[in-house]
Amino acid sequence: MRIPLRYGIAASLAAIVTLGVSLRGQTPVLALIGVHVIPMDRERILERQTLLIRDGRIAEMGPIGTVRPPAGAQIVNGAGTYVLPALGEMHGHLAGPNETLNQRILSLNVVHGVLTVRSMLGHPAQLTLRDRVAKGELLGPRIYTAGPSANGQSVTTAAAGEQMAREQKAAGYDLIKIHPGVPLDAFNALAKTATDVGIPFAGHVPVAVGVHRAIEAGYRSIDHLDGYAEAALRDGATMGANGSGFFGTLIAQDLDEGKIAPLVQKTKAAGVWVVPTETLMINFMATEPIEAMMKRPELAYVTPDMRTQWEGGLRGFRNGPQYPTPQQRSRLMAFRARLLRQMQDAGVGILLGADSPQILNVPGIATHQELAAVVKAGLTPYEALVSGTRHVATYFGTAREEGTVAPGMKANLLVLRANPLQDITRTLDRAGVVVNGTWYDRAALDARLETLRVP
Repeated sequence: MRIPLRYGIAASLAAIVTLGVSLRGQTPVLALIGVHVIPMDRERILERQTLLIRDGRIAEMGPIGTVRPPAGAQIVNGAGTYVLPALGEMHGHLAGPNETLNQRILSLNVVHGVLTVRSMLGHPAQLTLRDRVAKGELLGPRIYTAGPSANGQSVTTAAAGEQMAREQKAAGYDLIKIHPGVPLDAFNALAKTATDVGIPFAGHVPVAVGVHRAIEAGYRSIDHLDGYAEAALRDGATMGANGSGFFGTLIAQDLDEGKIAPLVQKTKAAGVWVVPTETLMINFMATEPIEAMMKRPELAYVTPDMRTQWEGGLRGFRNGPQYPTPQQRSRLMAFRARLLRQMQDAGVGILLGADSPQILNVPGIATHQELAAVVKAGLTPYEALVSGTRHVATYFGTAREEGTVAPGMKANLLVLRANPLQDITRTLDRAGVVVNGTWYDRAALDARLETLRVP
């Protein structure tokens, strides 16, 4: 989906670093005292721990009383709170060269403890933004960015596919984003060249490619569970003039759940990850009046212009040929839930991603809503949290220093007021966030969030 670049902001974000301390003003040692740690190495809670954080990493961790803060440490009384790794948004978006919107996206993610973003539609300006954040010049989540997408206009021939793979690798993008419309021969050339030069590709599955070929070609991740519904079409069923619809809306009544297991096993065997983006589906499948949807409280952080665009998108979908009947809607969401549960049981790598900022998906907030959405679809709270923490680090090959809470790991942490293993919706109830070793308490987070509120 396309990110609109018009996103005017009433308040300047020039003071983005003023969440409480400056980017370079880290206290030498931060001590979180009495916290309950959810380490995310397995499903467990380490109660009443002390974490000592030095130079952006967890230096020591142990039961309260056994680990003593040094003189001059910044002390945070964390009694009753729960600490886990910060979240990753694995299907997010930045806004090309729109610096104002990019800063808003970064800030909203940081405020909500989302400290890794895989941007799935790129622009050269995002390479600079990625590097500024990495150097500590700008406060934001760690950025991995795709380049401009391979789609039905940009990649129409094998030569164009090969060229894109080489150019995006040379430019320094982290991956190639695949959009609909790419012909099979062009895709095959892109996939082969990308594999040869060492740049992953991920995203949508073009109709001409299909999910079986996508898996065989080595997609790094298949996002939105795109292509799986089409691959599960019952034998003998045909598609109408409008095709399969929005991720399968128009063929939902003809899906054969008996085809799920072979698809899952093929995905697992190939090591392909999936990013469900259930919030995107829920928003589009909703029957709630659009007027009520546009009054959701989190939309206070987007401008009237953006709200108008989102409302127009919803109305266009509901009035268009891809909008499903109630029976199709129910059938498709049940199919996706069954598919996701079987993928989890088979050990397919599932990654957390909300596709923000898309329709009704506000950066940062939507990532937490995605946790609730995948739990609703059948994952346990712990499994959902794994998809946004440990799996993110495994996917990027950084598991030795990210994705779990343990000595030696980077100190990018989400500190909650309640146990998310009991109620996944409590991940939004933040006591604070640790960003590269720097503590931002709830008051600082709320103050920053207030500056992002649009009148």
